[in-house]
Amino acid sequence: MAQTNSTSAESGRGTSLRRELKARHLSMIAIGGSIGTGLFVASGATISQAGPGGALLSYMLIGLMVYFLMTSLGELAAFMPVSGSFSTYGSRYVEEGFGFALGWNYWYNWAVTIAVDLVAAQLVMGYWFPDTPGWIWSALFLGLMFLLNYISVKGFGEAEYWFSLIKVTTIIIFIAVGILMIIGIMKGGEGAGFHNWTVGEAPFAGGFAAMIGVAMIVGFSFQGTELIGIAAGESKDPGKNIPMAVRQVFWRILLFYVFAIFVISMLIPYTDPNLLRNDVKDISVSPFTLVFEHAGLLSAAAVMNAVILTAVLSAGNSGMYASTRMLYTLACEGKAPRIFAKLSKGGVPRNALYATTVIAALCFLSSMFGNQEVYLWLLNTSGMTGFIAWLGIAISHYRFRRGYVKAGLDLNDLPYQSSFFPLGPIFAFILCLIITLGQNYEAFLQDRIDWYGATATYIGLPLFLIIWFGYKLTKGTRFVRYAEMEFPKTHTD
Repeated sequence: MAQTNSTSAESGRGTSLRRELKARHLSMIAIGGSIGTGLFVASGATISQAGPGGALLSYMLIGLMVYFLMTSLGELAAFMPVSGSFSTYGSRYVEEGFGFALGWNYWYNWAVTIAVDLVAAQLVMGYWFPDTPGWIWSALFLGLMFLLNYISVKGFGEAEYWFSLIKVTTIIIFIAVGILMIIGIMKGGEGAGFHNWTVGEAPFAGGFAAMIGVAMIVGFSFQGTELIGIAAGESKDPGKNIPMAVRQVFWRILLFYVFAIFVISMLIPYTDPNLLRNDVKDISVSPFTLVFEHAGLLSAAAVMNAVILTAVLSAGNSGMYASTRMLYTLACEGKAPRIFAKLSKGGVPRNALYATTVIAALCFLSSMFGNQEVYLWLLNTSGMTGFIAWLGIAISHYRFRRGYVKAGLDLNDLPYQSSFFPLGPIFAFILCLIITLGQNYEAFLQDRIDWYGATATYIGLPLFLIIWFGYKLTKGTRFVRYAEMEFPKTHTD
């Protein structure tokens, strides 16, 4: 059973992706990918909508789902560390068209998301430079993201490490300050305490419907953790470093998300009108800023603005990396034009990088100078893709493990073994499917169904199915039987 991976296609040129990402890079990519404006800005809105108990429970539940997904991805990525990640696994262990659709959807999602991050970056910069045209900042940051990915994978890894370290440090300081305020050592915590959990309808305001709505927001904020699978293809000693990064994800999710939400809920009543606002343009409404200001740290808004800028740039930098590697892998597997499989002497797929940068720039220009409707539809078509990728991970891992056992192979030979099979992937699949299908369920509960809103929300699903079945019908592919599955004898390049 010969190994087939994303580097085989170009091995004849004597050039391949470089395994330069170290354990510290992977660890920060794994957790840093999920820390962004969703936590720093939108966390307040989740508490205001579902109450402190509802928000905390949602973060714990979705955090558990994400951890199960990461253990599934960890088992796959440690065994077969390729930059195609779940696209390659979907092709090998589910159906070739399924992997094809996963890959193209994921590339498109990140290419469009880079444009979103560019818009967000100029809004953040407007805090300090309100008179400077925003497009200048977006162009500058797009150039920076391009350069970080152009030179070498190590450039991306180092930038992501330091971006993530800033975010992680901020959250640790926030939790420490919050606890000191709660127990009365620092000023500003006069209204703190569990009585904030009994105000109004707390702890569960809005009932089950509010929790469902919050779960969707939380799910979006966790997207990016799957980047560790993409980075596996350029990781040093993936059999050792990927399991290490995956094991750390659970505790970091618990610390950075659950503790942060708990601190906010103890210090700020969910009825505080500032929490209802969710706007990156006004950093003063971030719950992090509010808590720091209550503690007497008057420069909190400026500091948090800088932190949120790093979060936005981190997301864009990761998006550039992920989409470039996915397009490269698709080309290596014959599912995209061959020109995108070409590598530089330093092992960077620069043609794929050029294409991704152009698409990101065009999407950004459509938002700035073109039709806003076009931009919004581009954004909506990509919104589902992260959840589709998660569903793909759960399905691929379930079938991989079943096929591996049916082939008579020893589970102890796996570099990393998920301890939660089959419960983990099944639980993650079901919960992720509920979140995916329930994103805009309100559109169907009105007197007249909001077809426009429903279409804008769910357009990504039929597009995925069209790409999948279009490939399937064109190529005549079928689901891979367990007996036909091939498993590499070696796990690294």
